[in-house]
Amino acid sequence: MGKSFEIEGRLKVVNDVQTFNSGFTKREFVVEVEDGNYPQMIKFECVKEKTSLTDGMQIDDPVKVTFDIRGNEYKERFYVNLNAWKLESVGGGPTPNQTPDYGDEDAPPGLGDPPGMSSPDADDDIPF
Repeated sequence: MGKSFEIEGRLKVVNDVQTFNSGFTKREFVVEVEDGNYPQMIKFECVKEKTSLTDGMQIDDPVKVTFDIRGNEYKERFYVNLNAWKLESVGGGPTPNQTPDYGDEDAPPGLGDPPGMSSPDADDDIPF
């Protein structure tokens, strides 16, 4: 295998698996990578058994792609493909519909107090 590269971003597009007459299969997906004011949309492809790399991933998931750069010539034209062979989910805080698991010492002051009640540590002075 040639030199491998890694890049992190957010999964933006996952295309359907394409199957060709020869039995060859491939799937393309796009990852958005932050680059200053202009995010870059980078298209990768995965082939054969690697077409399942995106299974279980959701759009906007943070991911890390490991890939090779493949180039070839066909009829005096040159083509470059970013051949993904590993796709990992990158942790980044709670997933949607999941609340942080605060212990008592981690909870912000007053969290969970009934309305009109304050925690025992709260200052009882009223500023008016």
